[in-house]
Amino acid sequence: MKQTFLFIFILLVSIQHNFSQKLVLSDQSEISVITAGPGDVLYEAFGHSAIRVKDPTLNLDIIFNYGLFDFNQPNFYVNFVKGRLLYRIGKQSFKRFITSYDYQQRWVKDQVLNLSLVDRKKIYKYLNENSLPENAEYLYDPYFNNCATKLRDLTIEILGNKVQFPNSFSNEDFTLRQLMNQELPWNTWGSFGINLALGNALDKEIVAKNYLYLPDYIHKAFEKTTITENKLTTPLVLKESELLRYPEKQIKIKWYNPFFVFSLLLLLTIIVTIRDQKRNRRAKWLDFTLFFMTGVLGLVICFLWFFTDHFTAPNNFNLLWAFVLNLYVAFTLLKRKIPSWTCYYLLCYIFFLFVAIIISMAGIQQFSIAVFPIIAMLFLRTFYVYRFLTFKK
Repeated sequence: MKQTFLFIFILLVSIQHNFSQKLVLSDQSEISVITAGPGDVLYEAFGHSAIRVKDPTLNLDIIFNYGLFDFNQPNFYVNFVKGRLLYRIGKQSFKRFITSYDYQQRWVKDQVLNLSLVDRKKIYKYLNENSLPENAEYLYDPYFNNCATKLRDLTIEILGNKVQFPNSFSNEDFTLRQLMNQELPWNTWGSFGINLALGNALDKEIVAKNYLYLPDYIHKAFEKTTITENKLTTPLVLKESELLRYPEKQIKIKWYNPFFVFSLLLLLTIIVTIRDQKRNRRAKWLDFTLFFMTGVLGLVICFLWFFTDHFTAPNNFNLLWAFVLNLYVAFTLLKRKIPSWTCYYLLCYIFFLFVAIIISMAGIQQFSIAVFPIIAMLFLRTFYVYRFLTFKK
């Protein structure tokens, strides 16, 4: 009995899919860009973009969504770490889509595009072909290939030279990292982790096109975009409406935020170092912990840089303070007789810490503010250990 029901269900889905493939849009049809506000969790913090196809004549109202992924797909977390995460396009009824966002209390805006019937049909055909199982998956990148950039790219691919996106956004001059930090509160663990993991590719100069990895800027861009038909140039957006009105959500900053935690650890390091100075001792447990943890972080940064496909992971100058060799030195500092080369290493490491600060101040790579208490405790403790070992000789 269950097998019969399953067969009927699959058959109905197949019929519906084939039927939607053959639908021909009428003059009453509309193509819209949908922009949704941020949600409560990290992967929803930047909002969402999708495309809507509506045709009252055909009783059609569906969403094509390039932001689908499955936590249960094989090797999901491994692929995520390696930068090989597969997303896919899917389609669902608009009613189901808007109900979900209403439940989450996220604002949603609709921009109906000023397109000819021919172009609307082209876009609908393109989206249907993209959503076929054999075409649906694509290699996701949060900055260069996501739900927002897909809308930009398909618009350019289908409309070609007829469409002209803006060359700038009111003289805004941001990097990819600065744009990201506008959307994600800096004093959250998510922001700290992303800024730690990614290199200075995020700090390069960018053009207006690169802003469009964020749904907010997709919305702004389409507002300013024009289309030329028969030598007549008009705005690409025909009309705009606010479908759901809710306050902008932000990820809440916890009391155990990165800056508080690392400032507390800095205070602990200062207290322990003052006590060590008075007693002419060295708290080996503290030195081991600092060097071991920064060494592990360095190992992670090296892995992301050299052994993954993340475009933004290379050239990460956080490696100057999260130095991978600290992992080895951590165990060296536990020994009773410490090798003479250790003092030279500590001097070099102090120099690296200075260079890290200069790189951040010069804008070569912007570090998370929460990193600076870490650098301060590393400098304080490294300098103390160097002096302690030198005078001990």
